[in-house]
Amino acid sequence: MTLPEAVSVANPLRRRQFRPAQVGLFVTAAVLALITAFPLLWMISSSFKGRDEVTTSTLLPHSPTLDNFVYVFTKVPFPRYLFNSFVVAAVVTVVSLLFHSMAAYALARLRFPGRDKIFFGVFATMLITLPSIIVPLFLIARALGLLDSYAGLIIPMLFNAFGIFLLRQFYITLPGELEEAAKIDGAGYWRTYWSVILPLSRPIMSALAVFFFLANWNGFIWPLVIVSRQELSVVQIGIANFQQEYSANWSYVITASAIAAVPTAVLFLFFQRQIVESIKTSGLK
Repeated sequence: MTLPEAVSVANPLRRRQFRPAQVGLFVTAAVLALITAFPLLWMISSSFKGRDEVTTSTLLPHSPTLDNFVYVFTKVPFPRYLFNSFVVAAVVTVVSLLFHSMAAYALARLRFPGRDKIFFGVFATMLITLPSIIVPLFLIARALGLLDSYAGLIIPMLFNAFGIFLLRQFYITLPGELEEAAKIDGAGYWRTYWSVILPLSRPIMSALAVFFFLANWNGFIWPLVIVSRQELSVVQIGIANFQQEYSANWSYVITASAIAAVPTAVLFLFFQRQIVESIKTSGLK
């Protein structure tokens, strides 16, 4: 065997790296990634620009400045908006995961009359959008005294049919031998759920935690309706008010938006693997 043939046989992966089809896929993926990331990069870059430079077409600032960040954190209660959004998003995420996992376990693994009808009823609510029920939801919240309170921001957002549906699809795929073994050891339904089912749900629960947190962090319509006091405003409402107050200075608005986007980007970077795995294991394509 000649030397070139030996190198070719010993390293077959090296030849596959230069296939035109793979190069084309790589270039396409790189272009799509750049197009997707460009608005975020432009927003971050613009947050370091001055008032006169923010509307220019240049991507990088000529004279970077931190004045926008200083103004946002000192002249307006933006830290309070961030705190409110974090409290609402965190509480809704934790409580929703607990109750959704229990409901999904009952609908997937327990047998009782009307189980399928209840599931289809829950699933049907996925077709109902928040704007279509915003008025009756507001009237109920007002009757219960939930206006201008954290409870009003949190309680109506706890139910999410998508979370129950996704967890139920995951629980259906779990082998029944696990529950049978727990039953032999004397575990009841609650102990089986807490000690067997819940630990196996960590990948999909992590993905749902990201979905729930981002959905409530970016919430706008319901906080706008339920809250009128500034000290209870969330970050999206704060940015909207910021834009109205400083409509002539887009550098402040862009800086506030860039700050609000940081938690969402960090969550996605840390939990992107769990998101992909949850979609693969739940049977969704």
